[in-house]
Amino acid sequence: MIGYRGPTACAAAGITYRQLDYWARTGLVEPSVRPAHGSGTQRLYSFRDVVVLKIVKRFLDTGVSLQNIRSAVQHLRERGFRDLERMTLMSDGATVYECTSSDEVHALLQGGQGIFGIAVGVVWRDVESALSQLHGERVDTGETIVGHNPADELARRRNRAV
Repeated sequence: MIGYRGPTACAAAGITYRQLDYWARTGLVEPSVRPAHGSGTQRLYSFRDVVVLKIVKRFLDTGVSLQNIRSAVQHLRERGFRDLERMTLMSDGATVYECTSSDEVHALLQGGQGIFGIAVGVVWRDVESALSQLHGERVDTGETIVGHNPADELARRRNRAV
């Protein structure tokens, strides 16, 4: 399994280290590969963690409240992040909605209010591209991986799970 240290996760998600640290300490987006245990240990984030970090950043940039973003991230956790790359997240600024079909997106737009949408597949590919240019770390050996394609790792894990 490959994990990404804080500075790499920040670069790929377009956030500051201060944001990353705050979101980890408050439980918004915690590193799922390796949490920090005291000073001196390095947090390691998974590919999906970095995708969620970038989604949080996009929602913040559009004015969605941190409270509503927390609810959306909690929903994603409960859902198990299945089919994340096929999902569209929509927000009217007050609520975040999960849409898995164009009919659901269309229904939200019919309300006549301003809606902001995030096609998670686009974010997925952006993060994938960014991480392929950055350093990852093998969890088992600590070996640094340069130019790793996260999709390769995810495909291997999916094939093993089937």
